[in-house]
Formats: sequence, structure tokens, C-alpha cells
Amino acid sequence: QVQLVESGGGLVQHGGSLRLSCAASGRTFSSYAMGWFRQAPGKEREFVAAIRWNGGDTYYAVAVKGRFTISKDNAKNTVYLQMNSLKPEDTAVYYCAAGPYGSTWYRVPPPIDFWGQGTQVTVSS
Repeated sequence: QVQLVESGGGLVQHGGSLRLSCAASGRTFSSYAMGWFRQAPGKEREFVAAIRWNGGDTYYAVAVKGRFTISKDNAKNTVYLQMNSLKPEDTAVYYCAAGPYGSTWYRVPPPIDFWGQGTQVTVSS
């Protein structure tokens, strides 16, 4: 059974930083991409960032490019999202995801096969 378990969310002030982690288990993700989506209250879930497991190509939403960095640790089967210069509009539930491609995750619906349960990120002004 595939599991994606997020951690690292919390409350941070405007301009602060947080690092999210997503530990994957239950299968091999070598042919997949992994990454993050977020959903703010009253809004649709949106793509944030993705990384291909093989090769390490990365993809970012325009809203977070230059502030967020996605990375992975193959040995730990874990993906990270380093979030810097956080803004109140970054407040959302952040979901870990796994699926093919990565480069097409901006599409609606995105090609996601597995989702995590989500972790809350709150940025105070």
C-alpha cells in the first residue's frame, strides 16, 4: 500500500521559513515525479512544485519560483519543500503528491496517482 506522509507544517511569520517533508513508502517511485500542491480556504487545489525522481528535473508554479526549493533524498525516499520569504497568501494545506511527468502537473486535473493527507501551513501578517 502506497503511503505519502507529510510533516513540517506550522505557523510562521511573514518573511519566515519552513521546510516540509514527504516520506514515501509502499512502492518504487523511480519512474515518477513527486511534489506538492496546496489548497487555501475557498480555493481550488493548485500546483506548487515537482521533481522527477530520476534525473531530478524540477518544476515550479510562478507564484513560488525563487522562494521555494524542492529537493529529494533517494536513500530516504523523501521529498522536501524548503519555503523561504513566506507570505500570508502562502497559507494553505500543503499536499504531497506522486505521479508521472511532473512537467504537466499544472494541468487540471493534474496527473496524480497518490496523495498525502496534507499539512497545514499558516503565515501570519
